Amino acid sequence: MAGFVLGDNQYGKAETRLVRVDRDTGVHRITDLNVSTTLAGDLAATHLTGDNSGVLPTDTQKNTVYAFARDGVGEIEDFALRLARHFVDSAPTITRARVRIEQYGWDRLADHSFRRGAGTRTATATYDGTGSWLVSGVQDLVVLNTTGSEFHGFHKDRYTTLAETTDRILATAVTARWRHAATTGVDWASSFDEATRHLLAAFADTHSLSLQQTLHAMGERVLANRPEVAEVQLALPNRHHFLVDLAPFGLDNPGEVFHAADRPYGLIEGTVLRADAPEPGLAWW
Repeated sequence: MAGFVLGDNQYGKAETRLVRVDRDTGVHRITDLNVSTTLAGDLAATHLTGDNSGVLPTDTQKNTVYAFARDGVGEIEDFALRLARHFVDSAPTITRARVRIEQYGWDRLADHSFRRGAGTRTATATYDGTGSWLVSGVQDLVVLNTTGSEFHGFHKDRYTTLAETTDRILATAVTARWRHAATTGVDWASSFDEATRHLLAAFADTHSLSLQQTLHAMGERVLANRPEVAEVQLALPNRHHFLVDLAPFGLDNPGEVFHAADRPYGLIEGTVLRADAPEPGLAWW
């Protein structure tokens, strides 16, 4: 139809659940993944005329994830890159593939017994036939400081009711992603462990005047200690804890009893990057 054109488009298979058990020894290893694949390229025909000859079915994408896992998964960054490169290099109409993986951690209880761990490790690989980008991260990592956090001196208008405080609980569920400067020569497991450790250390030892200040300190700590990381993006929901008024019951409350509210919540987001970091190849937010 005249006057209309097809804009950017993509398609894929979302949330393919994959569990692999490595049984090569009596001590089993479990890899628990959620894999989402997204493909883009010369796909105008299927949108405009229904010609599907250039479409790699999403069911095929799902099957590819399972077939590749038969040879082993390894680190999720490598697995995501393997899949992304396969889709672009094997399908003539596909010019870009993005593979996002969430890995659910399991703590060992015995040789073949496990308990679900805290936080979710993530990796996103993008490949366009010539270059690749790799972003690692963690999400739903819940942390809390019982003191060492203040919030005061903020702008006030006629609708402001929030009281200033010099001592509050600071709690959040960290979602962090960090872009690597290269996609080869990185010990992914060590890099993830150390980046996460520095995030948590910065949260713990930063005397916070705002959650924004804490966010910057966390990103800066990773960059200062992990040269393979080019930039860090963080999303920190403020999990508010409100002091309960016990006066109606004839009781005091010296900072001991709180109501943990789940919504609404403040959401603080930001990116910390090296001054000389190259621009990311794809939209970062």
